[in-house]
Amino acid sequence: MSLLLPMKKEEFLSSSKDLLNQSPDLVQKVFNHEGQLIIVQFIHYQVNKDQLEDEILEVITKSTSPWTNDEFMNKIPMASTKQENKMDAIIEQMIHGSVCIYLEGEKEATLFALPQQEHRSLNQAETESLVFGPQVSFTESLMTNLNVIRWRLDTPDLVTEKLIVGERIKSEIRIVYLKSLANTENVDTMRQRISDLQVSEVEDTSVLGQLIEDSSSTVFPQLIFTELPDRFCNAISKGRVGVMVDKSPTMLIGPMNLFSFFESTEDLYMRWNMGSFIRLLRFISMALSIILTPMYVAALTFHYEIIPSTLLVSLGQSRSTVPFPPVLEALLLEILIELLREAGARLPTKVGQTMGIVGGIVLGQAAVEAGFTSNILIIIIALSALASFTAPSYLMGTAVRIIRFPMILLAGAWGIIGIVFALSFLVIHLLKQKSLGRPYMSPIYPLQWSDFNESIFRVPFQKNAKRSKALMTKDESRYSESKATERNDVDRL
Repeated sequence: MSLLLPMKKEEFLSSSKDLLNQSPDLVQKVFNHEGQLIIVQFIHYQVNKDQLEDEILEVITKSTSPWTNDEFMNKIPMASTKQENKMDAIIEQMIHGSVCIYLEGEKEATLFALPQQEHRSLNQAETESLVFGPQVSFTESLMTNLNVIRWRLDTPDLVTEKLIVGERIKSEIRIVYLKSLANTENVDTMRQRISDLQVSEVEDTSVLGQLIEDSSSTVFPQLIFTELPDRFCNAISKGRVGVMVDKSPTMLIGPMNLFSFFESTEDLYMRWNMGSFIRLLRFISMALSIILTPMYVAALTFHYEIIPSTLLVSLGQSRSTVPFPPVLEALLLEILIELLREAGARLPTKVGQTMGIVGGIVLGQAAVEAGFTSNILIIIIALSALASFTAPSYLMGTAVRIIRFPMILLAGAWGIIGIVFALSFLVIHLLKQKSLGRPYMSPIYPLQWSDFNESIFRVPFQKNAKRSKALMTKDESRYSESKATERNDVDRL
């Protein structure tokens, strides 16, 4: 049971130390002012020292009249001020950067929020890069991130609901959406899943995403994680729901469909025909990344007849010294590529780039000369790896690379039949997935022709007057299509 005020000075000081496990960072000062004992305590690295001295301590020491809790509230005007009578609540507020002032014998202590937050400034995104558009990324400070979002979505319609999650280590979480646009069911689902969590702590937004996603058994991401404010705000303006976690530079967006992971806000900044071409190129790249290596294994293991005769001669010559069957050869090279990718990602940037390029060239050339693999497979593996990197979402690119391994094994066991079986299983698996309870394969399943311009390709803004039906937003119209057409005709004249 929590200790309650009032307390004597010695009891209050000792209780505070006990609740903070005798922390050496707890600062406790006692002032004898006009016969009153005033206790000021705080955690020294959690509060702003300049504000504490100028706005609180100086006012207390210079006062000539006795103090009361009400006078603290009136004479020290600060935005975040509250009174508490429970010691647990007082300590919790101090951990978050509050200064506690207690008059001996009073039933409540006064708390002034003076947090000293250390965080990096806004800078360019590291994991998501854009050629066109804003380059700024989120930081670990929730207040800074909220400021950026409010700056981009400058409307009173923006809602930022506050939730506290974590039984041992509490984290502040914000649910962000546009009240007049976001579907109420999507917001309620997101709120309920977060509120129902019974966990010790939430380390990061990516951990929260895994806790609230629909299925934890699939390799495919069901919610998008981004560190780009423009992508986050663009999703909110479309009617989606965003989630922010304090101390995390990554934001969460849902519900999403499979095709959303191949979209980039850069597509919007280009002309519609360029954006459509690049988006379709990503889809084709993902398909090639999945089937190129398995088709090589299947053709050389079972289906020589599908290989053109001129190419078959080259394949035979390049594989004449290879001691491994095609399936083992392909698996070894795929593992080698993954090792190079992982090593390049973990090393410092300059060293990682050099190691990735030099390592790939040297090891590939050495493997061919030593007879461990054919030069044609080197080309196929490199194309598959490059194709998987075209996905704007890192998690989706990783999922595609993982899928290749079972497909290579099935191709080595049953040839094209194994590939067809794997693709059929993959399609059925994707059709069963959901994101916040919404179909993962929309607009293909359920079929929504009008949503193809939102997912598969881009159309001119003048022709895109309706919002996505899959999101079931409260307002389906972006603007009047007739007025947009008239405006476009006037501009041409």
